[in-house]
Formats: sequence, C-alpha cells, structure tokens
Amino acid sequence: MRDRIYYDENEHSSKSGDHENDPKSSKPYFPSMMPKKNAVVPSVPNKPNKLNKPQTIPKAFVKVPVVLGETTVQLNLDGGIEFPEPVLEIKEIKKNLKLTQYRLLLPTNKLFIKGFVRKNIQYATPKHSTSRYIVSQIHALTTDIPFETVTEIEFINEPVFQSNPDTKDFSFLTKRKHPLGFSRKEKFLSDDFQQYDQISGEVFNENPYCELLSSKFIEYDEALDRKMGRVVGLFGERMETPFEEGTFTKMEEKMIVEFTIKILQNQQVYVDYNDPLYS
Repeated sequence: MRDRIYYDENEHSSKSGDHENDPKSSKPYFPSMMPKKNAVVPSVPNKPNKLNKPQTIPKAFVKVPVVLGETTVQLNLDGGIEFPEPVLEIKEIKKNLKLTQYRLLLPTNKLFIKGFVRKNIQYATPKHSTSRYIVSQIHALTTDIPFETVTEIEFINEPVFQSNPDTKDFSFLTKRKHPLGFSRKEKFLSDDFQQYDQISGEVFNENPYCELLSSKFIEYDEALDRKMGRVVGLFGERMETPFEEGTFTKMEEKMIVEFTIKILQNQQVYVDYNDPLYS
C-alpha cells in the first residue's frame, strides 16, 4: 500500500491571505519516513563462517624468495654538524636509516652497502631574555650523514649462480687451387679465412636483494663552542641571561649504528606436501 499523505492543520491555519491558495504553504509528510525517537535497531545474529579448504598440488616446482643469509652490520661514524643560528639547547633528535645500495658481489660473499643516517634535530634558539629568564623559539635542522661499508655474509643457503659458457671457436677445411708456380696436381688446404665461426652464450642469473629488518643508534653529541654566560641572539647580538646559560653553533657527534638485513634470491624450489615435514 502507498503511504497516506497528511497535512499539518495548525501550520495551514496559521497562514492567511494569498498563502491560503498556495500549495506550498502546507507541507506534506510521510509517516513512514519520519525519524523515530529512541529507535532500537534489532541485533542481527552472527552466522558462522564456512571454512573452505584450498586446493593444493601435492608436488610442484615453485619459484620463491630463498633466504641466503641474515646479518647485523655495525658502523662507527664520527663527524660534526654546524647550525645556521645560535643554539641554546637540543630538545630532541630523531634518526632514521636509509639504504641506497646493497649489492652482493657474486660469486663472492661480499656485500657492498651505502646509505645515510637521517637526523632531525629540534633545538631552541634564544629570542629575547633578561637576567632571570630566556624566551626561545623551537627550530629544526634535518641533515643526512653518509656512510658506506663492505661486509661478509655467512650463507644459510647458497646462492644460485652460473657463469657464461666457454666461448669456442671452430673452423672449416677449404680446398683451393695453387697459384702459378705450384704443381697443378696438388690442392691448397687451409682454414677458411673469409669467415669466423664461434659458439658462445650467456646465462641470466637472479640478482640477490636485501630487506631491512631493524636499526639501532647509540649517539654522543657535544657542543664545541659553547661558553657559559655568553648567549648570542639571531642577529649576533649579546643577550643578558642567567649566568649559567650559553649558546653554540658547532657540535661534534659520535655514533654507532647497528642494522639487521636479510639477503634473498628468487630460486626454483621443489615442494612435496606428502613429505612428513608438512604433516
């Protein structure tokens, strides 16, 4: 059935004049569409899921990433940072490891690594002060500290590597007539110098790759040009401050970086699900 249309009589009667003949003066509404106050939505019972057993192949050759090794690399970094403005104190330092190169030089176990340590340093720069307090602004400096190293990998599984097959040259015997001055009964026997014959080939190996698992930083930072009682503002002016305060612009850093990487290579593997290992 269609919903009946009702009109609000109070609203209709409150309007007079030309509004009485205006069909828009009385607004129809549908009871079934009106929102219900304090409506309670009945709960829907949960239907148990049906467990589907995936179809599998008892035996198969698959190409999957195989772990060649996993190692923890330690780096010792020593350097310095110069700030573009006076620093009253360091508030926080956040560090992140970024690897840009990780190349396993087959057929050796030497892994070449290059990257950066990203440092975001939040520090306070004095704005104005008195002998009792200092008002500072919080600024941040982000810099990259480069590094490179070579480490040896102890293989859990040997990488698959094949060199190109040996190049082989071969020749064909040719028979020619002798030029003038030689016996006409004999033939000139030799290699065919007009052509070059060779057997060669190339093998395309899967290139090993790395995954970064974790990183750890141990850091020591020390201001180099800080003097107690000397506070310099943004424009190089000396500021009146409490006697123990001081600013600096140069900082020496010593850092030990440890990170764990996993080396993998796509290899063809034979899988037998009837093996007791999978039962």
